[in-house]
Amino acid sequence: MYQQVGYLLKGVLRLFSRTKVFNKEVLPESGGYVIACTHTGWVDIFALGTSVLPKEIHYMAKKQLFQNRLIGWTLRNLNAFPVDRDKPGPSVLKIPQRLLAKGEVVGIFPSGTRVTEQAELKQGAITIAMRSQVPIIPAAYSGPNTFKELFTFQKSRLILGEPILIPSSAREERDTYTRLLEVKMNELQKRISA
Repeated sequence: MYQQVGYLLKGVLRLFSRTKVFNKEVLPESGGYVIACTHTGWVDIFALGTSVLPKEIHYMAKKQLFQNRLIGWTLRNLNAFPVDRDKPGPSVLKIPQRLLAKGEVVGIFPSGTRVTEQAELKQGAITIAMRSQVPIIPAAYSGPNTFKELFTFQKSRLILGEPILIPSSAREERDTYTRLLEVKMNELQKRISA
């Protein structure tokens, strides 16, 4: 289901917002990695997901979205998995680590929610990348945020940054790497919004 929906959405994004992806060459050719992207609406999820096709992204999503059976079924078939943001348990780390070990891509929005201004990032993306020993790719999106805005033909752009590799010995330095990721994402956001 992911591939069919992904290519359909890619066509919609191209038609209505002429989505451009910059620096795609920074993505690793093989193996798993984490993409950490800014998050301001629904459209950035689709832009990010279609940017790496035919690779598929597995997204962390708040568990409340899965309470409706139809929506939950759809999200699971689009590679989303539920996390409890208020009481994160071991699955918050185990599921993405298992996916990354199989060479999959995990998409995380480190602000934890949609934000229109800069927000302090959570450490989850850094912790997952560090424990799995995979690179983390900072990303930033600029463009329409809602379906209504999408149909006004606003241009959208997604920019990918250089991979960051966090040594497994950096457990005590997670704050430092979280700040580094934040700086890189902010720099990318300025570049793409200019």
